[in-house]
Amino acid sequence: MRDYYQVPVADVVRETDDAASLVLDVPASLTALFRYTPGQFITVRVPSDLCGSVARCYSLCSSPLIEGERPAIAIKRTTDGYASNWLLDNVVPGSVLELLPPAGTFTPRSLDGDFLLFAAGSGITPVMSILKSVLFAGRGRVVLVYANRDERSVIFGAALRQLAANFGGRLVLLHWLDSLSGTPTADRLAAMVRPYAVWEPFICGPDPFLSVVRSALRSLGVPAKRVRVERFLSLEENPFEESALDESRGLAATLSVSLDGDQRVLPWPAGTRMLDVLTEAGLEAPFSCRQGICGACACQLTGGEVEMAHNEVLEDADLADGYILACQAVAVTPEVSILY
Repeated sequence: MRDYYQVPVADVVRETDDAASLVLDVPASLTALFRYTPGQFITVRVPSDLCGSVARCYSLCSSPLIEGERPAIAIKRTTDGYASNWLLDNVVPGSVLELLPPAGTFTPRSLDGDFLLFAAGSGITPVMSILKSVLFAGRGRVVLVYANRDERSVIFGAALRQLAANFGGRLVLLHWLDSLSGTPTADRLAAMVRPYAVWEPFICGPDPFLSVVRSALRSLGVPAKRVRVERFLSLEENPFEESALDESRGLAATLSVSLDGDQRVLPWPAGTRMLDVLTEAGLEAPFSCRQGICGACACQLTGGEVEMAHNEVLEDADLADGYILACQAVAVTPEVSILY
């Protein structure tokens, strides 16, 4: 179980009939802990009568680089979506949320490049954070392709119109409404964004939308490794609750680590995640979400074999190159070597 923090809600802003932004009033004592970069998410503990709580990740839609803008997450109601529906039905200004600090790697390296952003539905949330940050704090230009069912479903519609008016020379908005154009297709999306194919692509939305956009970019010659993708997923494990460690998974092993030029050899108890071995040994191995969905803890396997409990970020090409997630890995051979 990870340490979590209580943060009051300053305001609830209705964005559409089925979506709202929760503006956070982060206490001064937690300001440093809750610093974030554009595109990151926060994990929220939602109470449940059945299992104590469930954990869900919600992207920050605010920009950390706009003076006076408080951190905010946007939530959209979904069919059978227990956590989102509970939050929308119960949270009011003054409510206190239990949160993990910001995490995630869906973030630009620089705000001075030109960005080709794709979003569908609530996938606009981290994209909005990136878009505003580029416009207010960077020198880059932005094209946003935003897909929704209809005009009533467009989250941040008024804010986007205002940004387009204020930054007309640097922001191009391309709305796709299923009610007018049908479901997005790869060839039609490719035709829309062909002039911007060399810009930095970021995508967030449901899996079918991600697949279509990837196909569109591939047809334009955009290398897959250039495409940054964020998926909204339910966590396999609840970081807010104690969980029994399944020590039957994995072997006891010896772990050889090359990190920042230093070499270490560590004992690796059976059933322990690799990241826990590293941090308990005092090594400053990178990590963020600990849930296998952000990729911050990725390292390269140079010897031996591991099994990963969960992986939603590494693609087949990454796995073929030997990359693994330290937070999800247990040993399946007596000796394992990794390189950061």
